Amino acid sequence: TAHVMHGSANPIGGRNETIKLRYGVTTPDALKMDGAPRTVKFALGENPTGNRTQFPRTRMGVEQVIRTAFREAERYMEETQAYREGERTRPPAYSQRMEVLGGVLRGDILVQAHGYRADELLMLMQVLEDFGVQDLVFHHVNEGFKVAPELAAFGDDGAGASVFSDWWAYKFEVYYSTAYNAAILTENGVNASINSDIPGEQRDLYLQAAKTQRYGDLSDQEALSLITINPARQLGIDDRVGSIEEGKAADLAIFSEHPLSVYTEPQRTYVDGVVRFDHE
Repeated sequence: TAHVMHGSANPIGGRNETIKLRYGVTTPDALKMDGAPRTVKFALGENPTGNRTQFPRTRMGVEQVIRTAFREAERYMEETQAYREGERTRPPAYSQRMEVLGGVLRGDILVQAHGYRADELLMLMQVLEDFGVQDLVFHHVNEGFKVAPELAAFGDDGAGASVFSDWWAYKFEVYYSTAYNAAILTENGVNASINSDIPGEQRDLYLQAAKTQRYGDLSDQEALSLITINPARQLGIDDRVGSIEEGKAADLAIFSEHPLSVYTEPQRTYVDGVVRFDHE
């Protein structure tokens, strides 16, 4: 299963898609994971402020854009409800943006937020708490280790963190990082996972997860959870995938050796019980 996201040039971007890697299907729609919760992309830091021809141009401006958008969505929802109850003669002008943000405020759409610096992680958590939003997953989270207890304490179940294993220093805001990030987050009770921005690295996330045993001494179960049940929880699909249990989809990978070994080779992959890859 993969959660496919777009870039991070806007404080509030577009919607993402959760797909099943059904190799050999002939249409994009056949890749969709039916019934997976909807998600929307947010972004903090240098990326949304890097375009000097559009607002916002500062980190403070990013927060203001998000707060203003949520206030507009609240008014849109109030006017829509007033129309349904007969208190208005007409509904507000239809806005797909406001419909999506209203879904975020109602808890129907999960926020997946690009962010690196600890101060910005704290900022977005505060904004979402102010508007009663409980579901949040940060991506990259290079300074998450600095605020791990705060991430774990967010909302009812904590904010998720999908991190790089050992990738940083490719721009200024990600210089302060550590390969122990995933282990520190795990040990502080944060639901953590491993992700990738690098084309091709998605194929060996099991090796990226294994690095947390070299940097942080995580157990086999903890390391494997970073690429199985933990991301499933972050996407709201852990009742269907992420672990080998009766009643869940038969999504299985068979390896030649322990899946966290650098020498291992994938032998066969099943998606929904169908063999999609066979080494032989």
